[in-house]
Amino acid sequence: MKENSRTFLCLASFEKGFDFLIECKNQGNRVLLVTSDSLKNVNWPKDYIDEIFYMPDNNNEWNIDDLVKSVSFLARTEDIYRIIALDDFDVEKAAKLREHLRIPGMGDTTARYFRDKLAMRIKAEDDGLPIPNFVHVLNHNRINAFLENNKPPYILKPRSQAGAIGLKKCESSDEAWDAINKLGDEQSLYLIEEFIEGNIYHVDSIIIDRKIKFAQVHEYALPPFEVAHKGRVFCSRTVNKGSIEEKGLKQLNQKVIKSLGLKKGVSHTEFIKDKEGKFYFLETSARVGGANLSNLIEESTGINMWKEWAVIENLNDGEEYALPKQKNLFGAIIISLAKQEWPDLNNYNNDEVVWKLNKKFHAGLVLVSKEYKKMKELSDSFIERFYKDFFTTQPIKDKVSS
Repeated sequence: MKENSRTFLCLASFEKGFDFLIECKNQGNRVLLVTSDSLKNVNWPKDYIDEIFYMPDNNNEWNIDDLVKSVSFLARTEDIYRIIALDDFDVEKAAKLREHLRIPGMGDTTARYFRDKLAMRIKAEDDGLPIPNFVHVLNHNRINAFLENNKPPYILKPRSQAGAIGLKKCESSDEAWDAINKLGDEQSLYLIEEFIEGNIYHVDSIIIDRKIKFAQVHEYALPPFEVAHKGRVFCSRTVNKGSIEEKGLKQLNQKVIKSLGLKKGVSHTEFIKDKEGKFYFLETSARVGGANLSNLIEESTGINMWKEWAVIENLNDGEEYALPKQKNLFGAIIISLAKQEWPDLNNYNNDEVVWKLNKKFHAGLVLVSKEYKKMKELSDSFIERFYKDFFTTQPIKDKVSS
């Protein structure tokens, strides 16, 4: 274990980032965690955390003014070196704290590019990146013009939720206006854009000095919107090496990271390829991807995104970063809500299965192979079996909860 004697304050409104906390401590730091009071019973890696502070919460939402006052009080006795947002919902909190305490790292403006879908859309448009047509749900004349100039369906999106939470697909302009009117005074917290049919991909990256040191491209078997809103088995898998998708998306991902200004850290960025084969940027985040995607990446490449994020946050100015030796496997992750409290995955015992999810009412696994075809065939087979063995569904919530 290194001995740096630096203090890292980590924010986790949800149960995230165990490997980051562990590696951060292994780097020799003092590690402080601020988390939700509702997560007191979570089995946090307490051997690697010096102190845990609990924020009163309402479904994992915190009062930001109380947070600023509490951390400012803490800073009277703690010399905080860095503030880390372990979840997407903590990015803006961390930025506000950095601005208030004048601690280095991503500030309010850049944080908006990675949390506010409207801000990231406008910045991407200004920099000439391919994006779906969109309009802020603000001026009604502009909304009408957008609906007249773009054919349905449309997708109504909250500016600051994560994943498929809060999305609504509208099949006509009348349906779009009905959804908008129901928002009342919260209309300005949304944008509406054209709904593009196509395959959706994600690129997960490690960035240092604005340069991408690692990027892995995966394709969702089904769009996350369909998985969340219609009830489907979730699957993501590595794209074929050297494919048009891998080359094109790595290039576009580089442009996105440059445009939005991420200097150092990790990112999870999503793209879509339409029926004509054109790629569009959908959204990004300055965090490790959710839905256990970090397990998929680690098992197929050997790179633990959480651990490497902690490593690069500990680098001194000018210090070189060495990426660990990589594996070159094709991987797939499959996850489903399960009708059983503790699903039995013992029948999924192929040599290719390298990780299994241990979570109530969920079934999940990661499989890897040296061959793309083998990985694709096996994951397709497992998806069908998941529907028979485990699958169930429930309505998606308007807001995420633990």
